[in-house]
Parts: sequence; structure tokens; C-alpha cells
Amino acid sequence: MGRAFLKKDLTGKERSQGRWVLPVFLVSGSVLSFAIPHFDLLDQYIQLILVYLGINIILALSLNLVNGYMGEFSVGHAGFMSAGAYIASFLTVKVFPAGALAWAFPAAVVAGGLGAGLLGLVVAIPSFRTRGDYLAIVTLAFVMIVKSALENIDSVGGARGFLGMDKLTTLPWTFFWTVATVWIIRNLIYSRYGRGVLSIREDEIASGLMGVNTRHVKLIAFVVSSFFAGVAGALFAHVLQFINPRMFDIIKSTDVLVMVYLGGIGSIAGSILGATAYTFLLEALRPLEIWRMVLMPLMLVLLMLFRPRGIMGLRELPWLEPAADRLSSPNGLNGLRNSRGANGFGGKRKDE
Repeated sequence: MGRAFLKKDLTGKERSQGRWVLPVFLVSGSVLSFAIPHFDLLDQYIQLILVYLGINIILALSLNLVNGYMGEFSVGHAGFMSAGAYIASFLTVKVFPAGALAWAFPAAVVAGGLGAGLLGLVVAIPSFRTRGDYLAIVTLAFVMIVKSALENIDSVGGARGFLGMDKLTTLPWTFFWTVATVWIIRNLIYSRYGRGVLSIREDEIASGLMGVNTRHVKLIAFVVSSFFAGVAGALFAHVLQFINPRMFDIIKSTDVLVMVYLGGIGSIAGSILGATAYTFLLEALRPLEIWRMVLMPLMLVLLMLFRPRGIMGLRELPWLEPAADRLSSPNGLNGLRNSRGANGFGGKRKDE
């Protein structure tokens, strides 16, 4: 009875903290996102970095859904990002009237996400016949196909690139889409489909035997991941105001992989942390010029060798988890994850 009372008391405290943390963060973040550009509270360069930070958080979270929570290994995120960037840019430049761009921009972003999601569905249907290294090869080929196709489509500039977009990606819009991404992916992870995603990572065969429609769950996770990659691409295009196919090659996918595995697989907080660390580290290393693009992939290699889970791998902040999951095991939902193996993908631990 004492332990039950203690758990109940701790849960009440955590719920109380959660009630305060989220509203305070959302209100203060919303106010600052409007106040900073309006009153010029920060340098324009810092504001630009904050916009890139939000875009990187969206990319890391969306890829973590597939690579971290589902246990697959996709390297095709740059292809989905390019689809969203080109679709949204084409709409704002050649379809929507110039006077309505401020209001039409959200529709263009959603359209870019939907286009990327549809492309993700097309790729996912044949791709999930394979797993692991084979899926990585398929998605790598997808990035190369998309890049080559864009280079040969004259209506979007071909190899020269596409330009003419207004700078519609602002700090408030970036904050809105970042919060929306965190909220939607968090709710998906702790939904019935999210449990199916986790069960696939632990043991796909056992998951199917327990009644999980693994193919259906995989498709949902991959399409949602692709959708938000497209949203990030649309935001990226309208802050840079110029895009070309070379921006969305395997190097861009590697950047997102570094963010995911730096912050930690299977962790929303880890994706946010990894994207933040990577964004600011990339700017700090800018004086090294081209050598910083050598150091970033090297960081990924070192992470795989010495900390394959990442900083927050398979752990979560308490206020991001439902109370029922925090009480079900010592580490909440992550208790199941950590009990499955040292690598987080269902492998046996050394002491078993």
C-alpha cells in the first residue's frame, strides 16, 4: 500500500509539473516568436539560425519515427524533403496569386507535405519487403532518382535550380510547425499504431503473430515521416528563396542521420537535443569551411562506435510520456525498450 501511495503521489507531482511545463513553454515560445522579429530583439543572423533549428527539429523527429522507433534504416529523407520544397515553391511562385501568399503559404506547406507523403507511400509499398541494409540501399537509390528527375524537369528550373519564392518562412510559422510536429508524432507514438511501431522494432515476427498488421503500421509510420520531411522542405525553400537538386543529395540525408543518432534513437527529447546541438555546432565550425563537412560524418561514425543509442537514446522526458507508461515500468515506456537489448533493436544483452 505504501508503494502504491508513493507511485500515486509521484504521478500527481509529475502531472502537476507537466501541466505547468507545456503551457508555459507554448505561451512563452509563441510570444517570443512574434516579439523577436517584430522588435528586433535578436540579430538577423541569430533569427535565421533559430529558423534552421526548427526545420532541423522537424527533420530529426520525422526520421526518428522510422529509424529510431520502428528500427528500420532509411537514408531517403533528403528525397522527401526535396519533394516538399519543390511542390510548395511551385505553388507559391506559379499558382497562388502574389497578393494572397501570406495566407496561401500554410496551404503550400501542407501541399508539400502531402506530396512528400504520397511519394513516401509509393516508396514504402515495395521497400518494406526488405529490411536493414537493403532498405537503406533502396532509399539511397530513391534519393538519386529524385535528384536526377529534378535536374531534368525544366518547369522547375532543372539543374539550374528554382527561385522566385518570397521569404515566407518566419519565426512564428517555424515555431508553429515545430510544435505541431512534436505534438502529432508524440501522440502517434503513444497511440495504438505507435505501440505497433515499437513492437515491430522489438520483433516483427512476434508482432505479427500477436495480431499487429505490421505492413499497415509500417506504411503509416513511413508516410507520416515523409509528410513532415516535406513540411521541413517547404519551410527550407521559403527561407532560403532558392533551391536546386544538389541541395537534397545523400549529404543532406547524412546530416539528418547525425542529428537523430546524436540526440538518441527512440526519443522525442533526443531528436530535439540532437538537432539543437548539430545546428549550433555546424555554425560554430563554419570557420573551418569545407572541413566541417568532413567532421560531421566522422561524428556519425564515432557515435555508432561508442554510443549507438545517442545521448538520450531510448529515454524520454517525463512530461512527454503519459502517466500510465511512466508507472508501467521503472523507465516508463522506455522500460520495455531497455529490457529488450543493449542496442535497442531487440538484440540480447551481454548478461543474458
